[in-house]
Amino acid sequence: MSLSFLKDRAFLREMLTIALPISFQQLINASLNMIDVIMVGQLGEASIAALGLSNQVFFVFILLLFGLTSGMAIFTAQFWGKQEVGPIRKVLGMSILITSAIALLFTLAATLMPRVVLGFYTNDKEVIDIGASYLRIVGLSYIPVAIATSYVATLRSIHLVKLTVIATVAALLFKTILGYMLIFGLGGFPALGVEGAAIGTAAGWTLELILILILVYTQKTPLAANPLTFFSFDLPFFSRVLTTTLPALANEMFWSLGITTYNAIYARIGTDSIAAINVNATIEELAFVVFMGLGNACAVMVGNRIGAGKKEEAFETVRRVVILSMFFAWAVGLIVILLRDVVVGLYDLSPSGENNVRMLMLMMGSVLWIRMFNFSTFIGALRAGGDTRFALLMEVCSIWLIGVPAAYIGAFVLHLPVYYVYLMVALEELAKAFVSGWRVYSRKWIHDLVNE
Repeated sequence: MSLSFLKDRAFLREMLTIALPISFQQLINASLNMIDVIMVGQLGEASIAALGLSNQVFFVFILLLFGLTSGMAIFTAQFWGKQEVGPIRKVLGMSILITSAIALLFTLAATLMPRVVLGFYTNDKEVIDIGASYLRIVGLSYIPVAIATSYVATLRSIHLVKLTVIATVAALLFKTILGYMLIFGLGGFPALGVEGAAIGTAAGWTLELILILILVYTQKTPLAANPLTFFSFDLPFFSRVLTTTLPALANEMFWSLGITTYNAIYARIGTDSIAAINVNATIEELAFVVFMGLGNACAVMVGNRIGAGKKEEAFETVRRVVILSMFFAWAVGLIVILLRDVVVGLYDLSPSGENNVRMLMLMMGSVLWIRMFNFSTFIGALRAGGDTRFALLMEVCSIWLIGVPAAYIGAFVLHLPVYYVYLMVALEELAKAFVSGWRVYSRKWIHDLVNE
């Protein structure tokens, strides 16, 4: 494993210019999400469970948006490498149209039938009552989230990451402060509990879109054009983009449904189990901070290089980022394991809930390096290189033929504690690592989509 590339200052400068702002953005997001769970956690385990299960709806929604926008970003990154701005605007227009349509469906589900949606995860009436009041409010902000996500993905692919960081961090801080005042009734506001958290979240997400649009036009970015030009694409171009993008969208749909199925299984083990899973998820999000930056930086750099016709440089970029990710993953995993008692002390949990959190963090820290290998190769290589159909096949097979059956057997046949079920689910990550590693090494994932 050669580390000689650490002397390549141009490579490191380019990578860090993209990765650090994204990691910082993710750090703020993860930290404030953790604070949200801590604040709501003062209201009891039922409120933690309700918030976590309600956010599963958003989790599926945001992953669908991520699949679509990251699929579109394959083109915007390659067009940027080719220095063509017009097609980038058209791809952004496509992204806005499709993500808004998806958002409308989720808005209707969250606002009109939240109890039906939450009933998929749990039979606990108290959890459903609390979660329904949260979903009805948050669902109103899904369309602004969709449009903002389209802009964020496009701005990242053309190296304007700092604008997205400014908008997102400002919106997250606003969301957290407003939510805090509304949850506990401070500053003259009524104490609304979980509903207060929902109002803060919806207001913050809407503010993010407003700030992004202001920055895009005041900073005269390549996207600061008449919005009508975004939607001037023709059908052949639209079809060409969708051919690559739809497998990425389907990939995230099947993956998110698999993850949400895991959470439904965890919830049916017990309310203390899903509460512990939600606490662990906030730590997991913090642990992902470094890797979100590295993976997304790799994707942008790979796309730019393929668009510029430098395929071997694209492969070398992936190799370097994977090596860096492995070293960081071992270090972060150890930190997670050492901080278990500190984390448990932040929440009002039952004794069984505390034990579940400790054990889940041990399992998570132990398998983090495998997950980070997969994230780096999947986002930084397969998807960035336009290999979306192979990625879809690999993801669907691993999660539905290995992960979901393992979770079902662990929970309902072997009746294992939630942390051992979580570990059994990691079997799908192990299988995926072998397949994705082989695919990356073969170089068959590199597809030039803009010079055809």
